[in-house]
Amino acid sequence: MGLFDRLRGGDGPRVAFFGIDGVPYSLIADNPDTFPNLTELAAEGSSGAIDSIVPPESSACWPALTTGVNPGETGVYGFQDRENGSYDTYVPMGRDVRATRIWDRVENADRRASVMNVPVTFPPQRDVQRMVSGFLSPGVEKAAYPDDLREHLENNDYRIDVNAKLGHKDDKAEFMEDAHRTIDARFENFKHYIQEDDWDLFFGVFMTTDRVNHFLFGDYEAGEEASPEDYEYFVEFYEKVDRYLGELRGMLDDDTTMMVASDHGFTTLDYEVHCNAWLEREGWLEYDTDDHDELGDISEEARAYSLIPGRFYLNLEGREPNGGVPQDEYEETRAELKEALENLTGPNGEPVADRVVTKEEAYRGAHDDIAPDLTVVPNHGFDLKSGFKGHEEVFGTGPRNGMHSFDNACLFIDDPDCPVEDADLYDIGPTVLDLMDVDYDRPEFDGGSLVKQ
Repeated sequence: MGLFDRLRGGDGPRVAFFGIDGVPYSLIADNPDTFPNLTELAAEGSSGAIDSIVPPESSACWPALTTGVNPGETGVYGFQDRENGSYDTYVPMGRDVRATRIWDRVENADRRASVMNVPVTFPPQRDVQRMVSGFLSPGVEKAAYPDDLREHLENNDYRIDVNAKLGHKDDKAEFMEDAHRTIDARFENFKHYIQEDDWDLFFGVFMTTDRVNHFLFGDYEAGEEASPEDYEYFVEFYEKVDRYLGELRGMLDDDTTMMVASDHGFTTLDYEVHCNAWLEREGWLEYDTDDHDELGDISEEARAYSLIPGRFYLNLEGREPNGGVPQDEYEETRAELKEALENLTGPNGEPVADRVVTKEEAYRGAHDDIAPDLTVVPNHGFDLKSGFKGHEEVFGTGPRNGMHSFDNACLFIDDPDCPVEDADLYDIGPTVLDLMDVDYDRPEFDGGSLVKQ
């Protein structure tokens, strides 16, 4: 029976999944002394670098990871999405995810799922065993269901997220103190519900890793001599992350498979690229007013605009309210913009785009009508921004020195019969279900199970 008496009602193998948002596989593989527990998990099970999705942005990645399908099916393309037939935008929440989550499949199989701190799950579902929503939630009071979960979290200093604004300061001490408080509380509450042992699927996410990477990953890659204090902050934090994952692994019984994964990779940020400033400079984007600060201020003379991260839309007649690009010129205009993006180079002479993909190449599904016409997957070092005001220069810098990458996400599975080879984010969902012996129709997923058949 393992360490704890079973309280769950279902039978069959279980999975405990722990997300480490934005942690690149190379960080772990290159530093076994910092990550002894993950290194041991890899040796006894399987591990590898996996690809993220297009675009590699957490608000799009977690819905894709937890459903196994692309944004054309989930309906979530990034932190900000566009309304059909309007210039209005909105921040996607849990209710905007239109595809079936893997924990819903588990619950539908008469098994129980505990879901904690997954981004883009607010408001919490009331048809799973327990859920506290993650990133973008207003606070524990409204983010947790049922009441006993909320009360426990409130009484035990649970925190939805770190205060990222502290990372904007040159001195990172206060930011790192806040990061440690956040991850300490996350671990203690994860541990509590792991030990409740009444679940079949435990799905929890540590998002503080992404926050630390945004402000310190460049210091890590620059090396200890370049910034000794920040380098040490980074290493100490990740030693704790690994220790916590090792302790959680030790709480699981032999019928439970542990999985650890990130939603995207990470790399050093050299330049912020202000995409709408570039479009304006190149004559693609015009505004009706000098005091423009939102999408609705663009002129009918505009031919294109951008939303974060690296999503480009033609200002298409019949689709956008002030569309200035005729429908019969769509393909020609898109091809022209694609070529211009492919030729864009940074101050260092390097191309900004690793590749530029069309919506037909990247997205498919019932909700691809709001898909961007083009999406840029940037080369390492170029972080794509898309504000509508405040940036006259195309290239700049900001308080962050780390950025997301499409490649080099990580996946660890405590099972040697699940080789992580040529895998991507879409493979995680069906792998979880196979490990739990939960039936599903394989064509429903964009990925495939990694479990050896």
